[in-house]
Amino acid sequence: MTGIQLGELPPPCAPQLLSLLKEAEPATIGHFHERGFLHGRIRAMAAVARSVGTAVTVRCEGPDGSILHHALGQLRAGDFLFVDRAGDETIACMGGASVLAARLRGVAGVVVDGCVTDIEELRQLGVPVWARGLSARTTRAGGRSGSFCMPVDCGGVRVHPGDAVLADENGILVMAPDEARALADRAIALQQTEQQTLARLRAGETYPQILDTQLFLQEAAA
Repeated sequence: MTGIQLGELPPPCAPQLLSLLKEAEPATIGHFHERGFLHGRIRAMAAVARSVGTAVTVRCEGPDGSILHHALGQLRAGDFLFVDRAGDETIACMGGASVLAARLRGVAGVVVDGCVTDIEELRQLGVPVWARGLSARTTRAGGRSGSFCMPVDCGGVRVHPGDAVLADENGILVMAPDEARALADRAIALQQTEQQTLARLRAGETYPQILDTQLFLQEAAA
C-alpha cells in the first residue's frame, strides 16, 4: 500500500464487558470457540498478565514508522494497540520510548505482528507486549505509508477497530463486542466446573473416568 489512510477511533468497549471478560481465560474459550485466536508465533514478550481492552489498529509498513507515531498520540486509556507489519519480520517498529509513550496514554497492551526492540526496557515499563521476535534494526520517520484505525491482519486474524480483546501468556483472542459477553459467560462457567474436576483428580479419580472418555476402535476385517 502507498499513502496514508486515517480512520476514526472506535467507541471503547463497555467497562462492564471488559471487567467480565477479564474473568475468562483465553484457553478456556479455546475449548469451545474457533475464531479470533492469533497465531502462536506472536508470543508474550514483557509484563504479560491477563489483559483486556478495545482494539485500535495500525498497519506499519517496512522501515516507515510514522503512522505509529501518529497512533501513539491518539491512544486512550484501555485501548489495545495492534500493529500489522505487512509481513516484515526484520525491522523493529516499537521499543522503549514508544512503549513508554503508549503506557503514559493508558494503553492496555501492545500486539506487534513483527519485531520489537529494547526488551529490557519493555520488561521494566510494565506494559503487556506480544510480538513475533526481537530486532536491533528499527524504523524511520518516512511519513508516506500506513493506516490507522482500519481493519488489519495480525497473526492470521482480521482485527477491526473496536474489537474486544482478551490476552494472556497463552495467547490473544479478538472478538466482536456483541459476542464477547456470551463467550465470557460460558468460559467462566467452565472454569468453575474445572475446579470440581481438579478436586476429583486429587481425590484419586483418573482423567478418563472423570471425562467419561470413550475410544471407538476400528473393528478388524473378517
